[in-house]
Amino acid sequence: MSDRKKALVLINKSAGMGKAGTDTLNIVMRLAEEGYEPIVYPIIPGTDLTSEKIIGDYDGEVSMILCSGGDGTLNHVMNAIMDLKEKPVLSYIPAGSTNDFAKGLGIPSVMSKAIDVAVNGTPFTYDVGRINGRYFNYVAAFGAFSKVSYATDQDLKNVLGYAAYVISAIAELPQNIGYSCHLQIEADDFIEEGDYIFGAVSNSASVAGMTLFANDDIKQDDGQMELLLIRSPKNLADFNGILAALAVREPDNPHITYRQVSKVHIVSDEEMEWTIDGEFGGAYKETNIEVINKAITIMTTR
Repeated sequence: MSDRKKALVLINKSAGMGKAGTDTLNIVMRLAEEGYEPIVYPIIPGTDLTSEKIIGDYDGEVSMILCSGGDGTLNHVMNAIMDLKEKPVLSYIPAGSTNDFAKGLGIPSVMSKAIDVAVNGTPFTYDVGRINGRYFNYVAAFGAFSKVSYATDQDLKNVLGYAAYVISAIAELPQNIGYSCHLQIEADDFIEEGDYIFGAVSNSASVAGMTLFANDDIKQDDGQMELLLIRSPKNLADFNGILAALAVREPDNPHITYRQVSKVHIVSDEEMEWTIDGEFGGAYKETNIEVINKAITIMTTR
């Protein structure tokens, strides 16, 4: 057994529909068959059994870290890996409510197929974002509806899945339409200033289960991410124009900015809340975002 490679297996049973954990034995068997020595831990938020604490204890001791959970689970695992001196390959079995990042990488949502990819997939090294010192896999967002993913009750998500996000978004609609924040934005070669209702820096074709302007040209290893900014509508015509542009996924609208960037600097008049990979990411008056090119290697179908 001492000659076997070690794989750290982290299971977040509370994620998504509660599916994580039901295939733990299958995961362990597959890893053992492929010559790995599995080391299995449950992730229990609020205790010493967190991704950050567990992974930190195994720096340099494992060649693979496999996690089963949702986008938030993957974010914590990735952040912990970024702090390691020796970064093992990451394997991900999506078991959340939306699993945006997994979809973008082609990781199957069917558990048995996801296990195959986790154990026998193709290594792919992707970009991660860094926002004020914290890393994200696929999106950092602010403004209207951005908090829906982390504010939606977990029990509701467990029962209804993606529909829970839609219900929460509708419930929040009146206050979201009235949201506005004055910002100064610098990103690579351009500068903007104005009042904005929403903004995001993303590395995925899907955010909260919805596709915006992303298309097949998006690459997750090119050192760039997609910046989307939506200015606050001043009247009903502006609002309808923005909705139409979003519906047909065509950013040709004076209220919409959409471009690829490698770094973004944002200054707001007041503290602005951010959502990072579907979880609360802090509130800042000044925000720096940069892309870390080819930072993490993950098993995919590529």
